[in-house]
Amino acid sequence: MSIKSIAAKIYASWVHQKTQRWASAPHETQQRVFKSLIKAARTTEFGRDHDFGSINSHADFVSRVPVRDYEGLKPYVERIKEGVSDVLWPGKPLYFAKTSGTTSGVKYIPITGPGMKAQVEASKNAILSYIHETGKAGFVDRKMIFLQGSPELTEVGGIKTGRLSGISAHFVPAYLQKNRLPSWKTNCIEDWESKVEAIVAETKDQDMGVIAGIPSWVQMYFERLQAQTGMSTKALFPNFQLFIYGGVNYEPYRAKFEALMGGRVDSIELFPASEGFFAYQDKQHERGMLLLLNSGIFYEFIEAASFHEPTAKRLTLDQVRIGVDYVLIISTQSGLWGYNMGDTVQFTSTTPYRVIVSGRIKHFISAFGEHVIAKEVEYAMQQALAQSDAQINEFTVAPQITPESGLPYHEWLIDFEKMPSDLEAFAQALDIAMRSQNTYYDDLIAGSVLRRLVITPLGRNCFSDYMRSLGRLGGQNKVQRLSNDRQMADALHGFNTLAK
Repeated sequence: MSIKSIAAKIYASWVHQKTQRWASAPHETQQRVFKSLIKAARTTEFGRDHDFGSINSHADFVSRVPVRDYEGLKPYVERIKEGVSDVLWPGKPLYFAKTSGTTSGVKYIPITGPGMKAQVEASKNAILSYIHETGKAGFVDRKMIFLQGSPELTEVGGIKTGRLSGISAHFVPAYLQKNRLPSWKTNCIEDWESKVEAIVAETKDQDMGVIAGIPSWVQMYFERLQAQTGMSTKALFPNFQLFIYGGVNYEPYRAKFEALMGGRVDSIELFPASEGFFAYQDKQHERGMLLLLNSGIFYEFIEAASFHEPTAKRLTLDQVRIGVDYVLIISTQSGLWGYNMGDTVQFTSTTPYRVIVSGRIKHFISAFGEHVIAKEVEYAMQQALAQSDAQINEFTVAPQITPESGLPYHEWLIDFEKMPSDLEAFAQALDIAMRSQNTYYDDLIAGSVLRRLVITPLGRNCFSDYMRSLGRLGGQNKVQRLSNDRQMADALHGFNTLAK
């Protein structure tokens, strides 16, 4: 056993003890975080606008700070982009994490120094937690792949700006720098197809211990490795021990991954976002991820079932129940206050508090990390119809993760009142409109993770037959515009007379 692996085990034990202290006193920990956040931001623009000086309790906070999404916080972000200090948090952010927007277009999420430190610490502690639980530390002496965005950053208002994964690349601990792959040069390649080829070339002869990334991207890497070497990942890398992932649900990919890898490996699930690092898997055989209560984030929860009601109650940690879908509301040391990211979580445990990500409060598609929302598909349809002679009655969109052949895709199931004279041109127009709105989707197409969307024309009355089968025909019942699974899409295929 190397000195580095021995040191990792000792450090992991210390971090575990530290974690146990706050995890065993969850409510006191959150109250301490709440008070420190309010005190720190009292003299900021946001703090003055919302009378932070008179906030002494969660009830005070609720009465002064409404729940907001990015659109609601955007005026303050624009002030920061103009160069103003002390807007949402003292001073200026170190970074803007640039993300695909919804109604706001591109979003610029501020990340302060304390916020970035918490992100880095959570990433490190996730691995140390695994070492402490399993006693396995040999991988620290081997190579590690982190599949991520380009670390090259731009500037907006004098603030360094890029995708979170690219920003995080600047914070890999010094003791891991020699182990880290791909090289900085390869990591800066923007074209994903070229980048994967370069990563394969750099890594196929290395002693890989850890591979990390969003499952859909890692799958492409595994496929390219197998295509070039004719070997499964575990055969090629006999010391490959740990797969770290986040961003999308791994389960739909598991069977495919295990076939590519040549068996199962240990894994760690993470719940990071540009807005903060919220949870990580702390036990290999426990369902859920440990909610990080001591990382400068104060959590509130609104039951998803009542979220859109004016009287929906904002709950604190001591009020949640296992198995209920809650919209996650956060206030952070990067200056996000009462912020709704749109994620929903369920608690799987309250001793300690563990969560799973159960979905989004709005319908969406993110089977590959693309975060497509209803507004985007509706706009794309409008654009395509404007360029065509087609007319439609109804449509919905769903991912096809495991097609019979070729790459995965988004399937658009459409009931045409009038078929377009050129269906290929119509599909092309839809795809262009989608790619222009959603950078994640565009990256997946450009990187050959997804192929262009596929249109399935449906017979007349297909949607009404489907809704009738659910007892939801008529009234105020609406067809779900998009889904992150195949339940509705597969049912519609069963009703499709054009396919029979």
